Amino acid sequence: MIRLVIADDHRIVLDGLEQVLRLEPDFLIVERAVSGEAAVAAVADHRPDVLLLDLAMPQMSGLDVMRELQKRRLSTRVVMLTAQIDVSALGDALGLGASAVILKETESRLLVDCIRAVHAGREWRDPRQDARDVSTPASPHSDTAGRLTAREREIVRMAAAGLRNREIAERLFITEGTVKLHMHNIYQKLQVNGRPELIRLATRVGLG
Repeated sequence: MIRLVIADDHRIVLDGLEQVLRLEPDFLIVERAVSGEAAVAAVADHRPDVLLLDLAMPQMSGLDVMRELQKRRLSTRVVMLTAQIDVSALGDALGLGASAVILKETESRLLVDCIRAVHAGREWRDPRQDARDVSTPASPHSDTAGRLTAREREIVRMAAAGLRNREIAERLFITEGTVKLHMHNIYQKLQVNGRPELIRLATRVGLG
């Protein structure tokens, strides 16, 4: 059973989420929260497996909630919900340990898949992004380097050399969250599932 806390300051959104998630036999919603403060209290009280958390809440935002959870050493996997992708906020969310960031417009079935993947400790990638990223059916990794920006290629080379995200961030004078955001984009562009597969691909095509 996957125990969930869902947090959003709009009750109509909470109602919709609850209706969708209660249809899944392996999901159990242990509490709903309509504010950041209530979300922190719910995690402290119930220690859920996954917190489904709205990014843009008044007074205490989703990012503030994650900072407070870290401060209190309350470990739970977080799926961040957002109405639109803000690159800076996304980088901050990943840097604070969010397991996934998903748009509110996402289909219900993909949200359910995302929660299950996060609970299992797997990286979540929207399969619709995979479809957009395929260049040719015969060779999903053709023109690999051409898909990446100069900064992304630089990060791939550092990852292939064995550097971790924090070390890459220090060398490039950027935040660790920004590195995680770049890595997320690299995984999607190259259609790889995680760092080991990325390193193997980079070595094979000469990006390492």
